[in-house]
Amino acid sequence: MGTEPAPAPIGQLPDSVNGAIQRMKQLDAELDARDGVAAFNRMYLRVTELVGAKLTDGFFQDSAFIERMDVIFAGLFLRNVDAAKAGRPVNPAWQPLIDARHRGDAIWPIQFAFAGMTAHIGHDLALAVILTCEERHTKPNTPPVHADYQKVNQLLSQVEAEVRAAFEPELLKLATADAEALKHLLASFSMEAARDAAWIAVQGLWAQKKDPIAIPGFGPSCQALAASVGLTALALLAPVVPPVD
Repeated sequence: MGTEPAPAPIGQLPDSVNGAIQRMKQLDAELDARDGVAAFNRMYLRVTELVGAKLTDGFFQDSAFIERMDVIFAGLFLRNVDAAKAGRPVNPAWQPLIDARHRGDAIWPIQFAFAGMTAHIGHDLALAVILTCEERHTKPNTPPVHADYQKVNQLLSQVEAEVRAAFEPELLKLATADAEALKHLLASFSMEAARDAAWIAVQGLWAQKKDPIAIPGFGPSCQALAASVGLTALALLAPVVPPVD
């Protein structure tokens, strides 16, 4: 219940950023546009495309580290998608989105997108940093790991702003009180704050780590993190006002 789902067959997981992008595009084509996972996937695809575009222009100090971290990061999301499709348990951080994914009549796409980012950043990102550090025989506080991590914030903030701007016309279709209630709920999500919290989780988990993290079954601290993140995602998925057709 608290562990990461078992790995998908090796051929299904990407081994490059471009592979992750192609898998997300495939997922977008497969899913109903109203599916909550699809709403998150569209947002995450945009982020991954931006990261991929920056890997070769000197934006990151250690592009190889960021690329590998991004691949591991994407894989953690895709493992849960595959697990849900196969009827297997998913990580508790992802459970609220998986449970609510077909409630597009009561929950807005932007809520699904932000709940997905809460699960992915709040839980998966910390693991992706640690697993990449282990693989590359470095540590989170060894330069330039954190500096490059911070640069990804710029790209995430750009996508968050794009999503919020695209949503503004939808708010105009709502009564003032309904629009304010929805805006109040969405104001509880901040991409930058989520990534800051994820870095704190990285430091805490790394300090407790005695052995290499194994997936599945990576220990009680990660399980507690997943449960906590899942509760935050659940709050973002509270039906406030039905979406406007």
